Amino acid sequence: MKCEEAVLVRIYFGEDDKYEGKPLYKHLVEFCKNRGIAGATVFRGILGYGKSSVLHKASPFKLSSDLPIVVEIVDCQEKIDQVLPEIAQMVKDGLITMEKVKVIRA
Repeated sequence: MKCEEAVLVRIYFGEDDKYEGKPLYKHLVEFCKNRGIAGATVFRGILGYGKSSVLHKASPFKLSSDLPIVVEIVDCQEKIDQVLPEIAQMVKDGLITMEKVKVIRA
């Protein structure tokens, strides 16, 4: 990444969400890597809810609780603008946010 000003995209959805039969979070990271995006990271939440107001939480008695997932993607505005339309099509029931960030070191 060769920019001081960058864009951070956050994508919120459920752990059980899939795209073309693959976990959505995995597909998004692979998509970004293949497109040459500077960075992508997946975070798994332990508690959260979205527009449905259904509480999703980790439980020691369940293997999966459709826990909250956040994928963060960062790169220059131009690169984000190129991939964002495709990402938006992949994320059916999620929230996508975007904010400008200052890159300290790349």
